[in-house]
Amino acid sequence: MKDTKICVIGLGYVGLPLARLFSTKYPTVGFDMSQARVDALMSGHDATLEVADDLLQDAIKNHGFKCTTKLEDIKDCNFYVVAVPTPVDSDNNPDLTPLVGASTTVGKVIGKGDVVVYESTVYPGVTEDECIPVVEKVSGLKMNVDFYGGYSPERINPGDKQHTVEHIKKVTSGSTPEIGKYINEVYSSVITAGTHLAPTIKVAEAAKVIENSQRDINIAFVNELSKIFNKMGIDTLDVLEAAGTKWNFLPFRPGLVGGHCIGVDPYYLAQCAKRYGYNPEIILAGRRMNDGMGEYVAIETIKLMLKKGIQVLNSDILILGFTFKENCPDVRNTKVIDIYKALKEYNLNITVYDPWANPAIVEHEYGIKVVNELPKQKFDACIAAVAHKKFEGLDILGLLKDKHVVFDVKCTLDRKLVDGRL
Repeated sequence: MKDTKICVIGLGYVGLPLARLFSTKYPTVGFDMSQARVDALMSGHDATLEVADDLLQDAIKNHGFKCTTKLEDIKDCNFYVVAVPTPVDSDNNPDLTPLVGASTTVGKVIGKGDVVVYESTVYPGVTEDECIPVVEKVSGLKMNVDFYGGYSPERINPGDKQHTVEHIKKVTSGSTPEIGKYINEVYSSVITAGTHLAPTIKVAEAAKVIENSQRDINIAFVNELSKIFNKMGIDTLDVLEAAGTKWNFLPFRPGLVGGHCIGVDPYYLAQCAKRYGYNPEIILAGRRMNDGMGEYVAIETIKLMLKKGIQVLNSDILILGFTFKENCPDVRNTKVIDIYKALKEYNLNITVYDPWANPAIVEHEYGIKVVNELPKQKFDACIAAVAHKKFEGLDILGLLKDKHVVFDVKCTLDRKLVDGRL
């Protein structure tokens, strides 16, 4: 372990916090394809805000942490960690392109006796059946003969400053029992919450993909309850609060399910199941329910406007928040875009206000405009889509015309102000 030199490939929400943490114990290099990203990090600032500037600058100054786009800078590493995105395509099929690219990179630099550990979320079998063969082909080496593999699923929670990477228990695994123990030792040396060594790589992969699938299904259930109780004129949160008095009732709440994990991982598990000839009914039913919530919010808002006699055509709508969750700038797979698109079909004038979101990134990824400051105008309706702390104390009524509608997606506003909510 004394000679371990780590390279983390992919310096996003997952890779950077992990690389910074490893640098406190081991010589560590971060590798990314984006020169702009590398330059920004080496200047001491993380645009994702997952790593505080003082921690990043300390890692660079006092621990020798370095970020690079150059292969020659990572050739002398011997413990490679792959932390690249695993998205789905337009048909919700797993897109392994980033993993194949990262595996190609590893293949170009890996040497005899080295280890490559994957952190990207995948379905069982991807590490050994899809990724390692790429490393073997490019390097000319064989796993468990010349080099070794492992899988340790990421558990980063973007925007959460309490449950940071070192404070979340880590699952580890290796391609041999001995390598599993070694990988576990490396991670346990920096993860204060401890580690769990899984018996095989496939078990570790499966554990990760069901974590978020389970949460997705539970949220889908309460989303369906919300639709039912809305038709019955019953407040869903009142029901959940009452049911929550039982010790074993799970405290899930309705809402939009986006982001890079919960809104994606179930599709990976479903794809895997289909390959084995099984059609996953509950998993995909949960996905359909959650993927439809953005449109549901938009339609319910329109209904409320019509009930109040508000002219819908060319009305002015304010959406508060665009990121996939509160208090972070991450807009990946945000379901607020579904609200926006559904409203656009009614020829409305929509303003999206989010002080966290980067307007340039939003326009590039989604083709819409987001503002970081509230415009000085009055709106016919307001949809509170994301519960940013920066929205607390916002004078909602001051933003609206006398006749208006307020829809509260996250159920954080004063009930007296709200016309509808999940």
